[in-house]
Amino acid sequence: MLEAALYAVAGLILLYFGASSLVKGSASLALRVGVSPLVVGLTVVAFATSTPELFVALKASLADREGISVGNIIGANMLNVGVILGVTALITPLKVEFQLIRIDVPIMIAAAAALMLAAVDGKIGKIDGALFLLALAGYLVFSIVMARREHNRRVLAEYREEAPDVSKRIAADAGFIALGVVLLAGGAELLVRGAIVIARSAGLSDAVVGMTVVAAGTTLPELVTGILAATRGNGNIAVGNVVGSNIFNIFFIIGIAAVLNPLDTSGIERSEFLVMLALSALVLPVMWRGYVVNRIEGAMLLVCYAAAIAFVLAFAR
Repeated sequence: MLEAALYAVAGLILLYFGASSLVKGSASLALRVGVSPLVVGLTVVAFATSTPELFVALKASLADREGISVGNIIGANMLNVGVILGVTALITPLKVEFQLIRIDVPIMIAAAAALMLAAVDGKIGKIDGALFLLALAGYLVFSIVMARREHNRRVLAEYREEAPDVSKRIAADAGFIALGVVLLAGGAELLVRGAIVIARSAGLSDAVVGMTVVAAGTTLPELVTGILAATRGNGNIAVGNVVGSNIFNIFFIIGIAAVLNPLDTSGIERSEFLVMLALSALVLPVMWRGYVVNRIEGAMLLVCYAAAIAFVLAFAR
């Protein structure tokens, strides 16, 4: 058990630094070739911070541990809403743009519902995965077009401030990207190996371990991004990071994993999908009230997450 825990911890560390390296290299490369900070934030950084979930999902799927793959996404989305949004709101009240409430949050809720519906027959197949990827492509195109059209100076300034600095040489960008991929691959290998042993030793299902231990590690990049953005007063980045990550996790990561290898979801309870959907839906009324997530609401989100995890563990099998 101790060895498995060490594998898991080492995997979490590698995943965190791998994602950080990939964010730095890919964002710098994109800015170097003329991509705007806004587009970099909406696409490149959003993708890079979700890469731990991607590598873990692919590794677990190839190891025929789909419960870890899907459980990780369910747990990561719950953590994003309950813990990351909650913690960042406790640091500073988060102002929310109306477009996020009107478009992005409903899409996040729809993505959670789509995942639950796709898994209702006990399998997320290749067609489901392809549809998820198409949905993501449409969402990204729409988001970029709308963001450029609105020209909100405050939001644009936040994205410029949060964008990583451009490195001095393109070789450095390539090096950071390569290092990130290697660390992510190694971290996913160690984390999944440790998680499997922990699941067997504790008598828990792969899905429950994926929702708790694995998800806690793979969401570290989002947590750091959110906290840094909140301490700098960039609430739009902090909130957008949570919403965008949840959409990426379902449409991109589940989409890619299912296209490569259909995912068996028979070991995941429908109630676990419903808990994720309920937490996602809770975001809408919280943000709608005054277009801000205040400290009290941040604390409430943390309590709701704790209750959700307690519910999952109470009925774990």
